[in-house]
Amino acid sequence: MPASPSSSVQAARRVLADRLRELCEDAGLNGKSLAAACGWHPSKVSRIATAKTSPSADDIRAWCRACGAEDQTADLIAALRAVEGMWVHWHRMERTGLRRAQEAVLPLFERTQRFRAYSPSLVTGLLQTYRYTEDVLRGVQRRRVPVDDVAEAVAVRMERQYVLYEGHRRFAFLLEEPVLRNALGSTETQREQLDHLLMVSSLPHVSIGVLPTQLGRPRMPVEGFWIFDKAQVNVELVSGYLTLTQPGEIKAYADTFLMLADTAVYGARARALIRAAMSSIG
Repeated sequence: MPASPSSSVQAARRVLADRLRELCEDAGLNGKSLAAACGWHPSKVSRIATAKTSPSADDIRAWCRACGAEDQTADLIAALRAVEGMWVHWHRMERTGLRRAQEAVLPLFERTQRFRAYSPSLVTGLLQTYRYTEDVLRGVQRRRVPVDDVAEAVAVRMERQYVLYEGHRRFAFLLEEPVLRNALGSTETQREQLDHLLMVSSLPHVSIGVLPTQLGRPRMPVEGFWIFDKAQVNVELVSGYLTLTQPGEIKAYADTFLMLADTAVYGARARALIRAAMSSIG
């Protein structure tokens, strides 16, 4: 698994390594005897047991077989898959196209009751119009995805927006002011998108805050992120997709969201910034 700065990923890797090491100890084996049973160099056992190297599914099968703990194999492989899922490179997530990546997050959206999302660079997905989404996903496809299923991916994202209109969920969106003027598409598409923001901002269960461009900010823009209830945070980075589930990391993002939210303007002041952006783009 690729190295990641996330303490959530590192902590999960250590937990898996600890479980494997305990199996070895319970079986009365040391590193050399386990390596011999698996046909490995002893250094491989050490790297896996100290979480310096992530095991493969075949490694776990061999480890459990050598320890006489084959009944633990399925559970440990499931734990491995969970760790791998915390940090996913874009090329892995999107290797078969963009549609499946869009479909994969639907269960998370359906079970979440409170959404918090911050975006420094583009209108957040749940707030996007069809043409704006098409421009965004087309840009992604051109940069890094060999399969062209943009039309299907756009349709999935549009269908997912039903969660925004059901009325029993709560949404808080924060957008940096430059988002209102920066776009991949045409003037017409951006004006349509801004008009859509004005409409959505009138929904009673939706809050849209705009962080004005200004000097003396208490917190500069950070990477875009989503907070789903108090269960997890997702962050889209240049190289991949990060899922955070450690309570401390979730709290760090929640605190950052609160600080940014205190800087934002809402209601009539936010709508004034949106209308000003509409006027400025023609």
